[in-house]
Amino acid sequence: MSKYGKCAVKAVGRIRTTADDPRTAWAHAARDVFVDSPSSQNKGCPRDAFLALCQEGMVGGVRAGAYTRSVLNRKYAIDAVMMLRQNPSFGDNENALWRAVQGNDGKAHNAQMDVVITLWKEGLISF
Repeated sequence: MSKYGKCAVKAVGRIRTTADDPRTAWAHAARDVFVDSPSSQNKGCPRDAFLALCQEGMVGGVRAGAYTRSVLNRKYAIDAVMMLRQNPSFGDNENALWRAVQGNDGKAHNAQMDVVITLWKEGLISF
């Protein structure tokens, strides 16, 4: 599990136990996981992927709401969940999932797939 995946799982746990909103839960989780790296704590792509899934009500135990204004990361995260639903084997290859979601233009994912795949594998994506 990647560090951003750990952050997502910790954030869900925090939401469930403290009733924090997803943005606050992510911030606390990121500080716990990335103790010595403020830049990693503030990295937007994985955070916005997580917030987008929460916003859409796709994370079990998290109420849908307005948590992010991201357009691209929101689309990537939601499309990745749809791809995983169609083909769960994508959960074993984040690069293949990224190519299926984004295409083959050479753009690298920026930890969005780490968040999605970890939540998927941990059974935290709700259908």
